[in-house]
Amino acid sequence: MSTLTAALTLLALVVIFLGSGVWIFAALIMIGVGGLYIVLDFEVARIGTIASKVISSSAVSWELAAIPIFIWMGDIIFRTDISQRLFRGLSPLVARVPGGLLHTNVFGCTIFAAISGSSNATTATVGKITIPELMQRGYSLNLASGSLAGAGTFGLLIPPSIAMIIYGVLAEVSITKLFAAGVLPGLMMAALYSGYIILVTLLRPSVEPRRDDKVGLGDILGGLAQLLPIGVLMFIVLGSIYSGLATPSEAAAVGVACALIITMVTGQFSFEMIKDSLMATIRISAMICILIAAASFLSAAIAFMHLPVQITQGIAALSLSPYGLLAILALLYIVLGMFIDGTSMTVMTVPIAVPLIVQAGFDPIWFGVFLIIMIEFSALTPPVGLNLYILQGLTSAGMGRTIVSVLPFFLLLVLGTVLLVIFPQIALWLPGQL
Repeated sequence: MSTLTAALTLLALVVIFLGSGVWIFAALIMIGVGGLYIVLDFEVARIGTIASKVISSSAVSWELAAIPIFIWMGDIIFRTDISQRLFRGLSPLVARVPGGLLHTNVFGCTIFAAISGSSNATTATVGKITIPELMQRGYSLNLASGSLAGAGTFGLLIPPSIAMIIYGVLAEVSITKLFAAGVLPGLMMAALYSGYIILVTLLRPSVEPRRDDKVGLGDILGGLAQLLPIGVLMFIVLGSIYSGLATPSEAAAVGVACALIITMVTGQFSFEMIKDSLMATIRISAMICILIAAASFLSAAIAFMHLPVQITQGIAALSLSPYGLLAILALLYIVLGMFIDGTSMTVMTVPIAVPLIVQAGFDPIWFGVFLIIMIEFSALTPPVGLNLYILQGLTSAGMGRTIVSVLPFFLLLVLGTVLLVIFPQIALWLPGQL
């Protein structure tokens, strides 16, 4: 069977199984089975042998151990009063900056992302405190909503990121370097968002209420004290990774221990909370790991069909420039992100996209950051943009108004992507220092 026929057959299987509404992990397995059976005429017994070997080996990767542990750490923190502490701690620090408390969305999400790893958890945790407070004080609903939805995506970009771990496992690149690569792009996006809030506030002062409160040194020191537990947790987890003292999995375990200590010190520890957080962690981790296992089987099936090599050779024959290839992939990811979640998008595309990118001369570490930003787009685009639905639930605004409020921050994310492409060292400088 020709390469074109094999590719079209696989595409037809993707449309049939994903379009049928079955679970994505089951669809990925059936696509792999169908491809091996139809394209290569493999016997069912041989397909079963391949599937059992690939799925069992992919499920025991040591790097995957970091996923449930980081999820557990984030879920423990999610069930504490960290969101209130973030707001109380950041409020005096941003009170005199144009835009005032609107910056608590940006900085709060930036900080919480460094102890969460999830975009949805970051948006929901920070928003459940900041949105009611900002609305009560008379801040612009559009700016409050848009800044929260945009900054909520930092949960994917700023380490520790579950999406980066998944990419690192599939692309076989250093997760520690991926974590380092996400730091400066995340801070750059935070600066763009806060800069936009300052600019809008200066041009339209009505977006924030009149501020009569005085902020003294005592208020600032009190705010820093509120942020101290979060800062200690960030320092221990990320510091142990970047210093080389611990692997991401080991640092995650230390992070869980620190999170539990924080709950005890602040009087929020309970066995009921531990049980609930463990159950939530098991559900999310099982979903992610079974997706990775199914994607590994699909990758093996595609490799048996020699499609990655042949597709790479075919695209090379088109004489596309490296940036032309990147633009095509970006468009593909934006379209996919409108219909499937980021984890599924990653596991489905990495086996083919990474060889293309490497041949085009891009660093796979840099592409990991680029891919994460593409996933961030999917969190802000309907109909599957989960941050939009979280935001709508927090504000009770219509979906139309929610999308309008997010649009400026979506465009800022586009600008950040362009800057990352023009200046790849934004992502590559810090990993180069490790």
